[in-house]
Amino acid sequence: MSIVYRTDLRLTAEQFIDVLSRTSLGPRRPLEDRDCMEAMVSHASLIATAWDGDVLVGVARCVTDFVYACYMSELAVDERYQRQGIGKELIRAARSRLGPRCRLRLLAAPDATDYYSHIGFAHSPRCWELTPGHELK
Repeated sequence: MSIVYRTDLRLTAEQFIDVLSRTSLGPRRPLEDRDCMEAMVSHASLIATAWDGDVLVGVARCVTDFVYACYMSELAVDERYQRQGIGKELIRAARSRLGPRCRLRLLAAPDATDYYSHIGFAHSPRCWELTPGHELK
């Protein structure tokens, strides 16, 4: 198996939905909301993809200014392809497009918290979230 990593392709919503449905992130994303998924893909600043031939097996979707901060909103690898270094290579591919001072930030899925420290991320307790339905006080 030879995985090819790309940062120059635009995904369709269908491709994005398909790959997420084969990952542990699928249940936590609005896969049934086509408009939302289309917006997630079309408004991303940077998308790194992993391909096994013509099969999309992984994706890293980011929102970034490319200079100071990059937020990786999804890092997802098809469950059949996990534990082969694909996630790390997707991060590497995305990071190769960022400036040397750019910080890469993400929120870890509950079952992936140990993974990020294992590959070199530092934990930050400073993240805050305002979820839909909750207003500022």
